[in-house]
Amino acid sequence: MAIMAVILVALVAIEHIYILVLEMFLWTTPRGMKAFGLTAEKAASTRVMAANQGLYNGFLAAGLIWSLVHPEPGIAFQLKLFFLGCVLVAGLYGGATASRKIYAIQALPAALALIAVLAAGQTEMPSIG
Repeated sequence: MAIMAVILVALVAIEHIYILVLEMFLWTTPRGMKAFGLTAEKAASTRVMAANQGLYNGFLAAGLIWSLVHPEPGIAFQLKLFFLGCVLVAGLYGGATASRKIYAIQALPAALALIAVLAAGQTEMPSIG
């Protein structure tokens, strides 16, 4: 279970790096506009706001990566819980206020990773660092 937890945490981190790229660098491109259902006008007018959102997603990814490489198992466990909890809350809020698909794209992976981390427990979690 511990290996599955590490894999799920890593996948959530990778997903948030991808969201960072979409929001910070690809927002006004066809790929970014398609991902978020935007018109060219809406993408242009919200570009700065999206870049800010992307930066926050990058912070979530950085925290999750930190949780995977931290050498102290107890601290690594707490970091996983904190950052997965942040992702879960953001996904629930986004699903309720912006788009229901955020429940599946952001909240569900975070919830599954959180469950796996809790099931693995503090002492069984391997570090990749």
